[in-house]
Amino acid sequence: MPKLLRASQPEDAEEERKVRKLAGSRHAPGDWIFRARIISCSWRGLRTTKIAEELGCHPKTVRERIHRFNAEGIDGLGDRLRTGRRPRLTQPQRSKIIALVAKNPPGQLLTEPDGVLRAEDETKAVYCTLDTLAETRQLIAVELQGYGQISEIPVTTRSPLVGSHTIASATSQPCGRGH
Repeated sequence: MPKLLRASQPEDAEEERKVRKLAGSRHAPGDWIFRARIISCSWRGLRTTKIAEELGCHPKTVRERIHRFNAEGIDGLGDRLRTGRRPRLTQPQRSKIIALVAKNPPGQLLTEPDGVLRAEDETKAVYCTLDTLAETRQLIAVELQGYGQISEIPVTTRSPLVGSHTIASATSQPCGRGH
């Protein structure tokens, strides 16, 4: 007969409080909430098959999560580091590029409070292209290893025809808030 698998008892009241709070949370990451619910159900005395039934997952998932919690404690509820190619852009670099593309280009006409259309700089481009991004990257001090990922960054633009937000690449649509 197989041995009954249960989550180890909490090390202290603080660990139990954290796991139970996480299991009932609505704003924490969903995978952490799900894993905390598995542990909480185990603490209530439910077997792995019953926990899997209640949470809508496979019993093997429940067993794996309980084993990991027993080995690592509350830290075992999180994700492990993943393998694979590291991104060429860091998150701050990516954020700067997205902020740059979301701004109105210097050559785009904007309506002033007095109703007159004016461009910030009439000699500059009206649309964002890879060339204008390349020119501007020195201004924001972001060193890129190539243009490849600039065109992969989604840009939210406002469609002038429908008035709804669309996703476009930096090379195919005007930057910022198109009017």
